[in-house]
Amino acid sequence: MAETIKMPKLGFDMAEGTLVRWVKNVGETINKGDVLAEIETDKATVEVESHADGVVLQHLVDAGTSVPVNNPIAIVGAEGEKVDSAPAAGGQPAPAAPAAAASSSAPTPAPVTQTAAPAATPAPAETGPVKASPLARKVARDRGVNLGSVVGTGPGGRIVRRDIESALKASPAPAVSPASAPIPVYETRTTQQPGDETIQTTKLRQAIGRRLVESKTTIPHFYVTHEYKMEALMDLRKQINGSLPDNEKISVNDFIVKAVALTLRQFPNLNASLSGTNIIRHGAVNVGVAVTVPGGLMTVVVKDTDQKPLRQISGEVKAMAARARDGKVKPEDVDGSTFSTSNLGMYDVDEFIAIINPPEAAILAISSAREVPVVSGGQVVPGWRMKATISVDHRISDGAEAAQFMQALAKYLEEPIRILV
Repeated sequence: MAETIKMPKLGFDMAEGTLVRWVKNVGETINKGDVLAEIETDKATVEVESHADGVVLQHLVDAGTSVPVNNPIAIVGAEGEKVDSAPAAGGQPAPAAPAAAASSSAPTPAPVTQTAAPAATPAPAETGPVKASPLARKVARDRGVNLGSVVGTGPGGRIVRRDIESALKASPAPAVSPASAPIPVYETRTTQQPGDETIQTTKLRQAIGRRLVESKTTIPHFYVTHEYKMEALMDLRKQINGSLPDNEKISVNDFIVKAVALTLRQFPNLNASLSGTNIIRHGAVNVGVAVTVPGGLMTVVVKDTDQKPLRQISGEVKAMAARARDGKVKPEDVDGSTFSTSNLGMYDVDEFIAIINPPEAAILAISSAREVPVVSGGQVVPGWRMKATISVDHRISDGAEAAQFMQALAKYLEEPIRILV
């Protein structure tokens, strides 16, 4: 039976992707897991894999087309299998074309004299809830357009972005109330001086800006900082790496990611997200790791982090980070995080705070592990210390719980043998 391949959703805020290139052409054999196409999102170029074996029966969109998430892009099935019609956005066959008008042989009615009437406005494709793509809903909300007054031209009468843009061109922009007015963006002076350089922001940089402005202006952040004793972890890491090849050595961050996952088991409120007035406590612990990429950063996700051994976590992070920097991430690399971490320790950073990655409840900012003077037994002696700061959504949790999480995390970082057993 033919299978429909859809535009994947990479992260909760992705509304559409651009199909850059077909890797498999119509008529070519494809196996489950083979790369079917490359798509470009705000974040990266992603390879879309087939989830079915067979032959590529149809390409439903052309290269260079922007496609809303979850819309069909191709059909894979058995060789020679007939596909009557391309599926619509919901994965069902598209409705048949409307019946033709009455034949030309029908008698022509006598002309009727009447006053001129204004041209009728086409009715929406269906009654009930308005069908619109996520991107169209966002643009309509931002621009104050009533979706009920827009006629959809997408599959099955679905409203897409171009319909909103057409509606805006056809009517003057509506007044925007102060409560819904967009946050002003203040620009620098337009008069440039010798030596000034203007650089066009990348799609990734724009996406980062949109998400973090939304996070910082809509989520009530609060912060808790804790300092950790790192001598035992540094010694254990040295012992482990002494028996590993260079490409498999464990980083301090690998220990922290595993320690965070184990601690989250005790604090389900921090392994959560907000949905309306409900808090969703996630059953899986999927820790996101912020990775620096050209022009910005991206969060790769270690699935079921609490259940994986340290070496597996290390290997997965290395592989996903390499794909992210090459712009070749897989959908599963960046989707599904339930808690995020950001580590600037390699840059000799004493302390910093991170902005929450929505819709998650919290993010941990990790600074450098340093050998510093510490007081022990009334004496000043050298010791390894590291500061970390958790940023938490105050709608989901409170300061006491965040402080308890940071204390519980110390049990794993300061007694790292717990991480291995």
